[in-house]
Amino acid sequence: MSKEQRARVDAMMRQPRPEGPRSVEEIRAGFEELMAHMIVPGDIRTTQTTLGGRPALQVDPDNGRRAGTILYFHGGGWVFGSPESALSLTGHLVAKTGFAAYSLDYRLAPEHPFPAAIEDTLSAYRALLDRGEDPSTIAFAGDSAGGGLAVTTCLAARDAGLPLPAAIVAFSPGLDATRTGGSMDTKEGIDPIFTRASVERTGAMYLAGADPHQPLLSPAVLADLTGFPPMLIQVGTNEILLDDSTRLAARARAAGVDVILDITADVPHVFQSFAGVLDEADEALDRAALFLNQRIRPRAAAHTSAG
Repeated sequence: MSKEQRARVDAMMRQPRPEGPRSVEEIRAGFEELMAHMIVPGDIRTTQTTLGGRPALQVDPDNGRRAGTILYFHGGGWVFGSPESALSLTGHLVAKTGFAAYSLDYRLAPEHPFPAAIEDTLSAYRALLDRGEDPSTIAFAGDSAGGGLAVTTCLAARDAGLPLPAAIVAFSPGLDATRTGGSMDTKEGIDPIFTRASVERTGAMYLAGADPHQPLLSPAVLADLTGFPPMLIQVGTNEILLDDSTRLAARARAAGVDVILDITADVPHVFQSFAGVLDEADEALDRAALFLNQRIRPRAAAHTSAG
């Protein structure tokens, strides 16, 4: 069954696209239309709110929330995407864990290039801390560019002297603006979504001339991850960004960080979006929920269970 599911998803993602470069507005509209077809669980509630001065979508479980918060960063190459486009991911994480999520509508390039997105995500984390949330009950999570932001926001928080969150979950994260991973070339054509040219185009919008050789842009090759919280990195083998994940995991391991590198065969970028359609997506989200349940533990509860 799963082999047929994977083939259908691959074919769907290879649908012919308009010829020639599309405008930013066309890219954004096309992505929202695509993601509107993803399955969102019914047992959640969404509320528009603000966090750290930016709009955010609060996602709550229908049947009462547990003590814990997922701060979620959507994907879209730092150029497109929204909390709504990521709702299949945040919704399933909330439904499977019982934690609430805040999905941040951070500023996008090219209107707001690097480091605007990281400024917004760090402000959102500060806002959670300022209102009294315990960092041991907060996890960063994100997909694609948002998975990269989960890592770089943690770097920025550490550099700002803030306490770090309890965990990081990154789905197919974008972690290398230098584009030096071998998979950028070996997976060209195997990846049904991205080409080197496509990621370099959106990447240039985010960089806006900034040197990619810095930790906040290329953590997979340049970041010091010392002191980082436990990380779960999920990625598929059919991705040109595969080596972003494998190299970050190696850096984390070398820095003494508790890291799980979870690679699924023959699936595309952010395959977890296909929950309800692709068995591997549901299973990966189950593993992510288990990881979050193990890592988000209020101090009082952790103390009680220990003694």
